[in-house]
Amino acid sequence: MNSRQRRGVILLLLSALCALAAFAGVLVVIGDVNSKVGTEVVAYRVKGDIAPYSALSAGQFEEVKVPKRWLSDTAVSDLGALQGKIALTTLKKGSLLQSDMFVDKPQLQPGEQEIAIMIDAATGVAGKITSGAKVNIIATFKGAKETDPSRSVIIVANARVLGVGKLTALDKDGDKKGPAEAVPITFALNTKDTQRVAYAESFAEHVRLALVAPGTDSAPSPTDRTYTLDGDK
Repeated sequence: MNSRQRRGVILLLLSALCALAAFAGVLVVIGDVNSKVGTEVVAYRVKGDIAPYSALSAGQFEEVKVPKRWLSDTAVSDLGALQGKIALTTLKKGSLLQSDMFVDKPQLQPGEQEIAIMIDAATGVAGKITSGAKVNIIATFKGAKETDPSRSVIIVANARVLGVGKLTALDKDGDKKGPAEAVPITFALNTKDTQRVAYAESFAEHVRLALVAPGTDSAPSPTDRTYTLDGDK
């Protein structure tokens, strides 16, 4: 074997060694990526925006594969969990479905209606009102005339809470006063009480909730339902 042939063999060996080194490097990179990403699991993504309190169905979601380590513990991997559920708040297109995004569909009794209103998070909820609780709904109104006193009224006593939504930031125009954050609360009420709540939400200065102690079924007396500052004099 002459010198030229020896150089050729050496170059071939070096090329083979470089190829093996490159292949080993690729394997190392792939292994590193796999170790960081991990195995993939099934999750579900919202196809289009879903309005709050809408009934949910499997057709509103699409299956995606997501690395298991990137999913939270609340991620939904079985659409059977949507049976009889409604959305708690607006579900945005592209969001991954989480178990805290929905609740059981409210169970109304004969003669009841479902109504949801936004309640000031700071003064009206304080994190203690949950589904199944009973509350007194209190509205405050200005006097009809400047000389008339302002008053607070228990417009509905022992209202049954069906659901409590997520904390929501409110859009305020300019210097408009009002709560910065609110929580949607859903109630089961008869027709008259539903009208009272709708009226209060439209015309009252504020609407607040007072949690009623468990087991309390009696309503406040008529004289205790309306309060004015003059009444304390």
